[in-house]
Amino acid sequence: MIKLKCSVCPRKCNIDRDIAKGYCGLDSRIKISRAAPHFWEEPCISGSKGSGAVFFTGCSLKCVFCQNYEISHLNNGRTVNIDDLIHVFDNLVYSGVHNINLVTPTHYTAEIYKALKKFNSPIPVVWNSSGYETVDSLKMLEGLVDIYLPDIKFYDSNISLKYSGAENYFEFAAKAVKEMFRQVGNLHINEEGIADKGLIIRHLVLPGNISQTIKIFSYVAENFPKQTAISIMRQYVPCADAASFPPLNRKLTSKEYQIVKKKILELGFENIYFQKAESAEKTFIPQFDYEGIDL
Repeated sequence: MIKLKCSVCPRKCNIDRDIAKGYCGLDSRIKISRAAPHFWEEPCISGSKGSGAVFFTGCSLKCVFCQNYEISHLNNGRTVNIDDLIHVFDNLVYSGVHNINLVTPTHYTAEIYKALKKFNSPIPVVWNSSGYETVDSLKMLEGLVDIYLPDIKFYDSNISLKYSGAENYFEFAAKAVKEMFRQVGNLHINEEGIADKGLIIRHLVLPGNISQTIKIFSYVAENFPKQTAISIMRQYVPCADAASFPPLNRKLTSKEYQIVKKKILELGFENIYFQKAESAEKTFIPQFDYEGIDL
């Protein structure tokens, strides 16, 4: 189990997070900022009752355009222990949500592993991450996570270095998503139209960077089955430090998204989620108001 010298993510800080903070901005104490039904994921994840989204504080990637800047960079949140986290899970199950959705969980893999082993979730568990993970860490989760929802963000190392400070992003994300697929396989949707197992590969299309999208899904088409579920997100709005990184200081244009959509369809994928232009609004960003964690 990962302990002491932290190597849980590809940053490999190699520090003792029991006494110091890693690149993620956190020590080993779990911090969360919200735990509530969430209705803005893919339809098979949110359904009619919502996805039980638990937003973890901190992040090992820290993209300059992050829509969750308040918690990923500023580290706002409340500290909970493993039993508290299990109580949060229980409350979400009681509320009737379709799944437990762990948002930006990578830097707490060891702690979440303990919680999930103890909790034995009666509904699917979703691992909702940046894709910047190690295979060794993911192997800890086998049999505990039912649905993987990674976002493959960048293909070229110069772009991932510029926007996230992670020159090796794609090298690790590609291996991580293959491991996720090995564990859970293609997406399975039940008779109610809700996902209960499998992989959905997400990608947020960035303005002025549609070549990244095309390169990523050309790779996916060559290395995964055509039935692999993919989600081409159009919801980008300038947030955090995006104003200092044009063209990230603007929204995606309809022309850019249509170019991407055309290419994705040409690649032959059979299970695709597209988004409408209306999704690119800040009103869809959750309020990190500690809902669901008043323990």
